Amino acid sequence: MKTVAKSFVVLALMGMTLSACGNSTTKNNVTTTTVGAELEALDKAYSDGLLNEKEYKQQREKILKRK
Repeated sequence: MKTVAKSFVVLALMGMTLSACGNSTTKNNVTTTTVGAELEALDKAYSDGLLNEKEYKQQREKILKRK
């Protein structure tokens, strides 16, 4: 009976330890492009007519704030 109790305690401790894994709220934002490259792509999209002026300005501000 003591062996069962010890096994239960060990399993309970392992469960508590593992329950902490993967429950992180940390966000990692990885960018592989430079701010300059993003601004160039944005300028091209605007000059190609894919964005209106309001959208262009909004996206430009977002890019510059991420610096």
